[in-house]
Amino acid sequence: MFQVVFLLLFPLLSKGEVSLFTNCQQFFLNGNHPTILTDSSHNNRYQQICQCLLDQNKKPQYFYASLYDTVNKIPVYSAYEFQNPPVTRVDKWYIEPQLDGVNIPCMALSTSVPAPQRGQHQALNRDYEGSRYDKGHLYPVSHTANQRAMLATSTLTNAAPQDSSFNRGKWKSHEMDLVNILQGCTQAYVVTGVIPGNQQIGGGVRVAQFYWNAYCCLDPNGNRSNGFIGPDQNGRVENLQSVGALETRLQVYYKVQIFTVFPGGC
Repeated sequence: MFQVVFLLLFPLLSKGEVSLFTNCQQFFLNGNHPTILTDSSHNNRYQQICQCLLDQNKKPQYFYASLYDTVNKIPVYSAYEFQNPPVTRVDKWYIEPQLDGVNIPCMALSTSVPAPQRGQHQALNRDYEGSRYDKGHLYPVSHTANQRAMLATSTLTNAAPQDSSFNRGKWKSHEMDLVNILQGCTQAYVVTGVIPGNQQIGGGVRVAQFYWNAYCCLDPNGNRSNGFIGPDQNGRVENLQSVGALETRLQVYYKVQIFTVFPGGC
């Protein structure tokens, strides 16, 4: 029964980028992904995406991982290894063709999907037009390793509608604060996610009520971690002082008994 439903909803979905996190375990601490949400009434609602671009040999090159909600048409989270060389931003937005039933192994322009299928299970650029919301990156340009990784962040499966003043103000400042915190780490892993609110834009794209993230800094002198969420009632990013405190919040917001960002701890 599961396979039949799967084929009806995503008729051409291949075992490529969108299937399981098999090809992108390197972006999780110790290869262990955060909690994967489920929906008993909609088996294919949450899709695991290994975010990739095709290289010069037409082979997938992976950059990070995202859990995507095809009902709310926003990601639940994106997970990545922190980097911070100088990178020039280019706004060239992609979508994930496999979510709309087109067998292309990596992100591509929206025109890669036939118009009748386009946007059935994901957000499109047109959903944001005329709204007061930015396409808020989960994996931000300022944390990428190189120009190719920067391009790979500009997919709508790595973005949610975010209040423009918060995106360009306190959240951007928080992303830069993380740069200062994590630059001295031997390695650093970050998971950034969103909590859906009640508002929608465009063709049913849910506006984010909160953005959250957590980091794990690997350091010979002792690993460090922390969790954050915002905006609070004053429009700021709240330092929760621990990943555990964040996980407690997420369990309430996602209505699950357990939500773990870094299984096994940092």
